[in-house]
Amino acid sequence: MSVTPGSSATAIGLGGMRAAQQQLDSHAHNVANVQTPEFRRQVTVQTARPDSGGVDTQQARETGVSAPFDRLADDLVGQRMSLYSFAANLRTVQTEHRMLGALLDVRA
Repeated sequence: MSVTPGSSATAIGLGGMRAAQQQLDSHAHNVANVQTPEFRRQVTVQTARPDSGGVDTQQARETGVSAPFDRLADDLVGQRMSLYSFAANLRTVQTEHRMLGALLDVRA
């Protein structure tokens, strides 16, 4: 993945953190409503932003009604993956912050 001159690791990391949070929200919503009659699962769709780096996210509903507990395992695993994704993007932001601090120490 190449990073364009106008993008920063912090901007990309923050975008990834927002996307992970929206995914976590969708999975939590699905788990909370698993027994609701005629419930349609919520999904998060990610689209890459190659011009500035990062991703855009949109939440949508599945077209069909799922049977209760039909996709519960998917949502439980999705919650865990969202947490790992958030943590990885946070480390990106922290690493850039640390690198910029070291650069400023060298230049000062």
